[in-house]
Amino acid sequence: MKISIITVVYNGETFIKDCIESVISQTYKNIEYIVIDGNSTDGTQLIIEQYQRQITRYVSEDDNGLYDALNKGINLATGDIIGILNADDFFANDDVIQKVADIFLNDFSVEALYGDLNYIHPLNKSVIRQWKSKEANETDLKRGWMPAHPTLYLKNNLFEKYGKYALNLGTAADYDLILRFFYTYKIKAYYLPILMIKMRIGGLSNQSYKSLYHAFLNDYKALKRNQLPNPIFILLLKKLSKIKQFW
Repeated sequence: MKISIITVVYNGETFIKDCIESVISQTYKNIEYIVIDGNSTDGTQLIIEQYQRQITRYVSEDDNGLYDALNKGINLATGDIIGILNADDFFANDDVIQKVADIFLNDFSVEALYGDLNYIHPLNKSVIRQWKSKEANETDLKRGWMPAHPTLYLKNNLFEKYGKYALNLGTAADYDLILRFFYTYKIKAYYLPILMIKMRIGGLSNQSYKSLYHAFLNDYKALKRNQLPNPIFILLLKKLSKIKQFW
């Protein structure tokens, strides 16, 4: 079984090396690694080119943002399973993909898999927040729950059947895709109770009130688009659920 991992990057020279090396060090070897660069202007492309022998597909060109680049990667992917590793993130251990593969190989009815994630300091890698997930159902989605998007692995054919990332919802495109797959089409998902990803926190304190407003508005649009009841209530619970991640 082939697993496609997609990394999207733009001007990510600081951390892209960690990201790439965490992929190529995975013990599971049937990995198709796709890197989509948005025509970076810093040293990102030079770093990526050092690993071209270990990268299956590498594209560097202008795009229309993160989710447009992710859709490009999905269009190129030939794996049975597709996962995303952000350029600032890295796998928690070298056997993460082996454990992902084991689940899909042992139960062909599983269409999606997700696990746990740690938010870490960008430089010293100390843990700031812990996103520990759970086995969830439709009621949990109505209470603001969602899996950690960077831990999500999906069967390739889901994108063909149910669509890719929407390009008109800003940062809520991943939330919209999760609601579409998990709530609207009720795919069968499996919770893998391991730490899968370490995700660097960056720029959160610099968000403007305007960007926070647009993020809230786009989350609301995603909920309405997927016809969940009481979207304002769901968004409130979604925000409150993050508090426990600090303990």
